[in-house]
Amino acid sequence: MDGHPLQGRCAIVTGAGHGLGRAFAARLAADGAQVVVADLDRAAGEAAAAELGAAGASAIALATDVGDPASVEAMVAGALGAFGRVDILVNNAAVFQRVPLVDGDFASIPLEHFEHVLRVNVIGMWLCARAVVPDMRRRAYGKVINLSSATVFKGAASTLLQYVTAKSAVLGFTRSLARAVGPDGIRVNCVAPGRTDAAGPGAADAAAARPERLRERAIARVEVPADVVGTVSFLAGPDSDFITGQTIVVDGGAVMH
Repeated sequence: MDGHPLQGRCAIVTGAGHGLGRAFAARLAADGAQVVVADLDRAAGEAAAAELGAAGASAIALATDVGDPASVEAMVAGALGAFGRVDILVNNAAVFQRVPLVDGDFASIPLEHFEHVLRVNVIGMWLCARAVVPDMRRRAYGKVINLSSATVFKGAASTLLQYVTAKSAVLGFTRSLARAVGPDGIRVNCVAPGRTDAAGPGAADAAAARPERLRERAIARVEVPADVVGTVSFLAGPDSDFITGQTIVVDGGAVMH
């Protein structure tokens, strides 16, 4: 395949206008895929797609709210209209936001915020998978890659309870979806990165927690997007065709399971 294992494939990456999602889109494009940059931030998505195009890749940007069923259906219709197929879905879009608590009590997390995090981080993944699976089934092949977080194996402070709860649900969603669509030739796996230093929302917060993170890791250095993209590339490509329902932790050995 001349170093392009995804030649002829189409990949949708949600949340691809910033941070890890943007890095995933760039790596899959380098692997030969046609890429749909889906992001709620239209300007960021268009900038990312333009960057890929300037590098010689085939890429389009689609403004997408993964928590909105109509927006998700429009995203997949746009991908099919542009490229005629969807082979890979990287479910990356997520909400990461600490909330101020009353006396540090988890019970003071606003209900509307908890519901919003679940809608984007869990229901959004289901909506995206539901939208792409019919085309994958028609060709008896597909890859769904869900992004969780290594934090789910340790828990976190009350200010992130809603985020860790949602990201924990992703593990169960991955396993159950893998069972449901395995007979159709569709593989479903999960990647759980550690806190990653990347441009975009949450980067400043990640930098502030750096000393504690480094002490936890067997490989004691800062995690960057380049540390994670290879795992996503592997799961998207043919070398992982007999792997499904798995969660791969990429965090420098802070979590071992």
